[in-house]
Amino acid sequence: MITVQFTVRPGQGPASGFDLGDMSVAGDLGTADSAGHIPDQGMMIHLSVVQLLDGLAEFLGGTAPVFSFTGADTSFGLVVRRTKDGLSVADKKGVVARTTPAELAFAVLCAAEDLDLPRGDPVASDREAALAAFRPLVPGRAG
Repeated sequence: MITVQFTVRPGQGPASGFDLGDMSVAGDLGTADSAGHIPDQGMMIHLSVVQLLDGLAEFLGGTAPVFSFTGADTSFGLVVRRTKDGLSVADKKGVVARTTPAELAFAVLCAAEDLDLPRGDPVASDREAALAAFRPLVPGRAG
């Protein structure tokens, strides 16, 4: 089982595509979380989510053995590797989850859809395009 959560840090005023936020990925083997580190590992969360969706879509649709992700304006990153049984998801401390491509895609999509951004924001069109391209990777979510 894997869960993914994207959060916007409070106190930044009206929502913006450049808001700082955090990413958390939890699995049976641990949690990779950008929050609570010194130095700070928070990121421009909306831009990072677009980057994650785009990169993960390319990885899941291809044959590359490894996908490395580093968020926008942060040192926080994840590494997804193909294994004989599916995928492993790790941060710099180690593997936090063993999962399937479908389960990972579903968890990332649900978290991305829960992240709110006003339609008129400059990043909103990038977000919508990334979501539209990613949804076909999740059974039953192509529309």
